[in-house]
Amino acid sequence: MTTIRPRRSALYMPGSNARALEKAREIDADVLILDLEDAVAPDAKQAARDQVCSAVKAGGYGRRELVIRVNGLDTPWFEADLAAATEAEPDAILIPKVSSPETLQRVGMLLEGLWAAPTIKVWAMVETPLAVLDIERIGRAARDPRTRLACFVMGTNDLAKETRARFLPGRAPMLPWLTSALLAARAHDIDILDGVYNDIKDEAGFRAECEQARDLGFDGKTLIHPAQVGPANAIFAPDEAELTRARAVIAAFALPENAGKGAIQLDGRMVELLHAEMARRTVALAEAIAA
Repeated sequence: MTTIRPRRSALYMPGSNARALEKAREIDADVLILDLEDAVAPDAKQAARDQVCSAVKAGGYGRRELVIRVNGLDTPWFEADLAAATEAEPDAILIPKVSSPETLQRVGMLLEGLWAAPTIKVWAMVETPLAVLDIERIGRAARDPRTRLACFVMGTNDLAKETRARFLPGRAPMLPWLTSALLAARAHDIDILDGVYNDIKDEAGFRAECEQARDLGFDGKTLIHPAQVGPANAIFAPDEAELTRARAVIAAFALPENAGKGAIQLDGRMVELLHAEMARRTVALAEAIAA
């Protein structure tokens, strides 16, 4: 099984806020997205770039996955952002408004020209109608190692803006976009993170949206406030009941009398080998979180 890296919680941190970058070293998020784009005013772009890259180079973030979100390819800051981020060597660089696989191919070529470390991955924001319409081809770009594509990040706020869809409990207007992106991610073996929840004070609504994303199959959720980290970590992790069931399935298939069987009965239910594979992933995720 492929090594699992938990991405239950991915917290956006404004790159222009030095105090926030320092505080992030103590926040229990799986992923920190150090933002040079939406959270930074135009006149603060260069200072934010220098600050974020210095913070990444300095380290001290422990096990947290560090991702730098650069400005878009069509902005005057993109090339300098990409060069500085490459030099800082985060775990990944998040590219905004990826609407076609050609964008990822161009980014891959630029990273080659910058002699980017092979460990630096590319994450893609899915936040335009064109991205949703072409999501399978964008996901397929991950099969070309030069693109370095490893994760989709849903930009539900931008999608709502572009489509004029309303934010409703249950997100009925957005479900086609979410499920299309999820299918493309799974078809091409990349992770996918849900969009942000805007109402920081509505904990019940936030939990419900996390549970919906988990049930749909998302790996985690992007966040806008540290208070959202704990609930996201808990909701996107297997609970004790899930782990107990998963271990029981694995143990049952490991019995000598079940060797070579494709399906067995367990506690009155028919269980197939695919359930054993799912169970092993559940246990592996729990072990990765514990580690």
